Amino acid sequence: MSQVTQLNAEQIDLAQQAAGLIFERFIAFYDCFYTVTQRAKQRFESEDWSGGQEDANQRIRLYDQHVDSARSSIKTLTGHLSPSDEFSNAVKMSYAKLLKRHDNFEVAESFYNSVYQRLFRHRYIRAHRLFIEPSRYSAAFDYHPEVTKVKDQNLAGLLQQWLVKSDNQLPFASGDAPIKSITNYLESRYPQLHHIKSHQLEFTKEVFYRNRGAYLVGQYHGTGLSFPIMLPLVIREHQLHIDSVLCDSDELSIVFGFARAYFMFATRTPRRIVNFLKRLMPNKSDAELFTAIGCQKHGKTEFYRDYLIHMQSSEDNFELAAGIKGMVMCVFTLPSYPVVFKLIKDEFTPPKDIDEKTVKAKYQLVKRHDRVGRMADTQEFRNLEFPISRFDPQLISELQNLAPSKIKIVDETLTISHLYIERRMIPLNIYLEQANAEQLENAVEEYGSALKQLAAANIFPGDMLFKNFGVTRHGRVIFYDYDEISYMTEMNFRELPKVDSSDYFSTPTHISVGPKDVFPKEFATFLLNRADLRSLFQRFHPDLFTAKFWQDCQNDIRLGHYQEAYPYRHKAGFNQCD
Repeated sequence: MSQVTQLNAEQIDLAQQAAGLIFERFIAFYDCFYTVTQRAKQRFESEDWSGGQEDANQRIRLYDQHVDSARSSIKTLTGHLSPSDEFSNAVKMSYAKLLKRHDNFEVAESFYNSVYQRLFRHRYIRAHRLFIEPSRYSAAFDYHPEVTKVKDQNLAGLLQQWLVKSDNQLPFASGDAPIKSITNYLESRYPQLHHIKSHQLEFTKEVFYRNRGAYLVGQYHGTGLSFPIMLPLVIREHQLHIDSVLCDSDELSIVFGFARAYFMFATRTPRRIVNFLKRLMPNKSDAELFTAIGCQKHGKTEFYRDYLIHMQSSEDNFELAAGIKGMVMCVFTLPSYPVVFKLIKDEFTPPKDIDEKTVKAKYQLVKRHDRVGRMADTQEFRNLEFPISRFDPQLISELQNLAPSKIKIVDETLTISHLYIERRMIPLNIYLEQANAEQLENAVEEYGSALKQLAAANIFPGDMLFKNFGVTRHGRVIFYDYDEISYMTEMNFRELPKVDSSDYFSTPTHISVGPKDVFPKEFATFLLNRADLRSLFQRFHPDLFTAKFWQDCQNDIRLGHYQEAYPYRHKAGFNQCD
């Protein structure tokens, strides 16, 4: 408080006005965010899929638009904003007072942080200037889940109440058949359900929407038994169909995974929804769950807070990440923390022929595109500080050699001016070398499925080498190297001229090639250097090596035929509900 008293009355008043302006812009932002999110229900029920995609993109852009508006307003108000501790602290304290009774104060704090960092170009990042820690501890109300509860002595009756209260305007297909199928499935997964006399379900009244799917999410409670439950809904012939039933944390975790687009879920109190989801998926962090419901900027704040706590409680050193070194990125990791840090090299390894601006644009494309469960989400950081004592000497030398313009060392602090952070996975090339027969089969099927789902979403990876894909703890294959991605519709997929038909994988030695030409038959040359891989690809995905497959995908995209990549595996399909 002593710092604030050094300001005169006019300066204190100016600080209060600045805080009020930022708060007003936050309220305007979240009102727009909520309005766009609310439209998801109408988009889904009217099958307006293109409108839903437009809303998802618009919602991502809203944050930057309102942060920039706040920055401009502050500049107009102050003429120039002083970076002094006294004035910055006064603005922050005034803003914190405005949040004392606000239900969404955590997201509002992240908004303030964003405005501050854009005003000062990501400099002067200190705890007393920013909400590195929350301004207050949440009250019990903030942590109470925002759910509806129903009870019934009969499991089928409980599920029927859930469907009735889910507020869907479209009729369910097949009458009572879905309820019977769900009941039978749950009782097969949890036999003790047969002996429970009273059943209870907690669920979010609002529905989670994403692309062509809607998801009812709840938690079952019975004597000695509790488990999460999700019912994915799809529309066929203007009727709702229950497409699957998911009833364990791992299955829900995939649906809420880091490689998928953000859910449209209308809530004024995202913390309360995150706390409910945390009960269903205890392995998910607050950062992941805030991000999953579209509050990705606050997800970034939660990640940074968790990272700082981990740094204080761990002792291991940062080191180069496992895998083949990239031509564009230098990648390092902290073994005890499940992410990788990626910074763009100053000079790219030949034959890469792109620049840093293009690479950043590719990452931004992925952020705004539907990732269909096959592209890792990233968080972008500027001027991130690290204790140099936690870096292996080999890593410091590597960073200074490959990205000297982004590295600054002052005393005991190493600062990186720009980097991306994303979930650490096992590089697919390493996974394939270590996999047993079952894992190898699953990985090849997953890799091919990833390429097909990306293609259907109008994404061509460009560099399809196994080293550019990772394997998650659930065994899913995810793409994470974006410097060569393009839209499918930009590419020209061609068949090679016919050669000796007895040698399927042979290619001609000379052919005229344009910059956007792709010859799918050649994929085998750099991917299938092992007999077991060739056999598995021929079994699961032989069409990937034909130009026709890729051309057909292009035609579907141009005709607006959208293929949904639902976030549950075929073996979990619940077609008997139809």
